[in-house]
Amino acid sequence: MADITIYSSDYCPFCIRAKQLLNSKGVNYQEIVVDGKPAVRAEMARRAGRTSVPQIWINDTHVGGCDDLMALDRSGKLDRMLAG
Repeated sequence: MADITIYSSDYCPFCIRAKQLLNSKGVNYQEIVVDGKPAVRAEMARRAGRTSVPQIWINDTHVGGCDDLMALDRSGKLDRMLAG
């Protein structure tokens, strides 16, 4: 099983959509909520090169945000990545 990390915000509809997709795949993930945590958001931005949430990693690969995750799913690549 893949090691998945998602930086998110409780108020972000894109974060909710990304987590719903991952939940529908039946995978576990580590969620790191950035709300009210500027140091955690800064760490995410440093790792991702982006400041928006969600930011998602599968294993050591940064896949990007919600739209990127959805595109991987549509192309059939997400399931292969999740298989690890």
